Amino acid sequence: MTTSEVPLSGGNASASVVRAGDTVRKPWQPATPAVHAYMATVRAAGVDVPQTHGQDERGRQVLEHVPGTLALERPLTALEDLARVGRLVRAIHDASPGLADAPPWPEPMLLPAPAPDLICHNDLAPWNLVVGARWVFIDWDGAGPSSRLWDLAYTAQSFTLAADEDVAVSARRLRALVDGYGADPELRAALPTAMADRTAAMHALLRDSHASGREPWGSMYAEGHGEHWSVAASYVRAHEGVWRTALLC
Repeated sequence: MTTSEVPLSGGNASASVVRAGDTVRKPWQPATPAVHAYMATVRAAGVDVPQTHGQDERGRQVLEHVPGTLALERPLTALEDLARVGRLVRAIHDASPGLADAPPWPEPMLLPAPAPDLICHNDLAPWNLVVGARWVFIDWDGAGPSSRLWDLAYTAQSFTLAADEDVAVSARRLRALVDGYGADPELRAALPTAMADRTAAMHALLRDSHASGREPWGSMYAEGHGEHWSVAASYVRAHEGVWRTALLC
């Protein structure tokens, strides 16, 4: 290969990810063909999604490198920015096929939704949103069956709720993102509990993986992610009533 490769850091569950020129190379997985087909469907509906370019000579995925800064490194604090995130997530969901229109998924989901009915990204979080001239969600490898509620719950919690922040501030940020999404009353009413359940499920995954030796989740638990998600789960659950008031009033 004539193009030099630069290792990309920041991911927790994707090993051997490199940048080569204007592309990203990462391991090909059993679900990759289904994931790329899903990305193509979302892109065809007009949503900005990284271009996929098949496999390279080493059998790795080849994807467009999207220039910009991760929202994790440039926290989105303006309410309009959070509303924009909500609109982007809504566009992805609206473009996503329902399970009745999708072939059987080749792999089980890491954190299964209680009632899956839609193919979703499943990790629409600040560590996967590139902000620049374009706002683009990357790292679609965890895509698969889920639901609007389960997917949005994770996005809303990860972008807007922080245990070290005043609860009223978090509530305003949550309302801005969910307003941007255009959630209906039923979805708004279900979100507070779903956010608590989804955050607790993430902590349980890390805890149980540490106990069983499942990687990379077990190491992540020991490296501080377990503590982070334990605190987050307690915070989100403790203030369900505040989130419900913010979303429904």
